[in-house]
Amino acid sequence: MTTELTWLGHASWQIKSNGVSVLLDPFLDSSPTATVRSAGIDAQYVLVSHGHFDHVADVPAIAQRTGATVVAIYEVAEWLSRQGVQNTTGMNLGGSVALPFGRVKLVPAWHSSRLPDGTDGGTAGGFVLSLPEGNVYFACDTALFSDMQLIGRAGIELAILPIGDLFTMGPDDALEAVKLIQPRRVVPDHYNTWPPIQQDPHRWAARVRAETNAEPVVIGPGGTVLL
Repeated sequence: MTTELTWLGHASWQIKSNGVSVLLDPFLDSSPTATVRSAGIDAQYVLVSHGHFDHVADVPAIAQRTGATVVAIYEVAEWLSRQGVQNTTGMNLGGSVALPFGRVKLVPAWHSSRLPDGTDGGTAGGFVLSLPEGNVYFACDTALFSDMQLIGRAGIELAILPIGDLFTMGPDDALEAVKLIQPRRVVPDHYNTWPPIQQDPHRWAARVRAETNAEPVVIGPGGTVLL
C-alpha cells in the first residue's frame, strides 16, 4: 500500500499509511493556509513535536472527537491529558515506539517549547517514521545542527524541512541540512503562513537540485507526496 503525505499548510501534515490516518502538528482552525478545519479531519494517531500554539492548538479537540492517541514528548503528553485527551503516549528524545502504521522515533530538534498557558513543554523534537516504503524524517521546528548527519545515517527516503527563517531554519541552513541528511527526496514546509516567514520554495528547490543529490519536491497546501 502506498503511503500518502498531505501538507495541510504551515507545519501540519496528514500521513495515511497501512490503512491508518496520522496527523502531525495539526494547526488548522487559526491557520491562514490550512486546507481543512479540525472538525473535518479524522485520525487514529496525532504526533506533536513541541508545545507552541501553532502546533498544539487543535490537538485536544481532534483527539477528543476521534479518540486518537497523541504521541509527544512526556511533558506535552501530560499537559494534553490535563486538557481532556484520553489517550496519550509520552516519549523522550531517542526513544521509539511501534505503532500500527510503522515505528516512530523522537529525535532532537533545536527549538524552544512552551505550551499556550505558559507551561513548560519539555524539549522540542522531530520524528523519524519507519514506514513500509522507507524512512521519513520530519525535522519539525528546528535550527540547523550537525547531528542531522546521524539522523541521515538511517537512510532517509523523504525529509520534510522548515525553510521559513526567523523561527526555524531559513533557506541557507535548510540547504546545509539537506547536505547533512542526504535524503532521496526533500520537501519544504513552515513557510508563507505569515509575511515574516515568506520564502520562495522554487528558488530553494533549484539550489537543492544544483548543490545536492536530493530531489526537491515543492507542493502547496493540500498537495500530496507519495512514497
